[in-house]
Amino acid sequence: MTQSSTNNETIHPTLHHFGLTTANLEPMVEWYNKVLGMKPNHESSHPAGAKSPPGLKASWVTNDKANHRIAIMSLPGLKDDPERAHHHRLQHVAFELKTVDEFLATYARLKKLGIEPVLTADQGASTAFYYNDPDRNSVELTVDNFGVGTNQVNTCAPRRSLPHAR
Repeated sequence: MTQSSTNNETIHPTLHHFGLTTANLEPMVEWYNKVLGMKPNHESSHPAGAKSPPGLKASWVTNDKANHRIAIMSLPGLKDDPERAHHHRLQHVAFELKTVDEFLATYARLKKLGIEPVLTADQGASTAFYYNDPDRNSVELTVDNFGVGTNQVNTCAPRRSLPHAR
């Protein structure tokens, strides 16, 4: 056992990847390539081996040195859920850009491709644009307004409650 596990300290793992299921594999892979620069590292029509059901396909995409950051699985028979906003689900996934210039350049590039935010948010310490992928999963692009690694507690004025917001 390691020192951390014997001291009951919480180990802080880094998020490696997340998985999505879809009935639209190719449009999803294309969208994540356009928006985040993700490219397939591996694709398979038998991701579960010899016992893969007919029509099951998968693509593992990445935009860095990791073997994948998103696993996209195409499952036959999946249907769109018009009530998904009213169901338990992953609300959104966020990707951070390094600078405000990168953030705005990405916005301009995506707008030229016809990909526009469905929601924008200025949260004081950060700014975020939310996009919907082809399956309507919410993907946030965000940037720290004061630079990565700054002590945002000291650079932002404290929030004050309005009298009517009690």
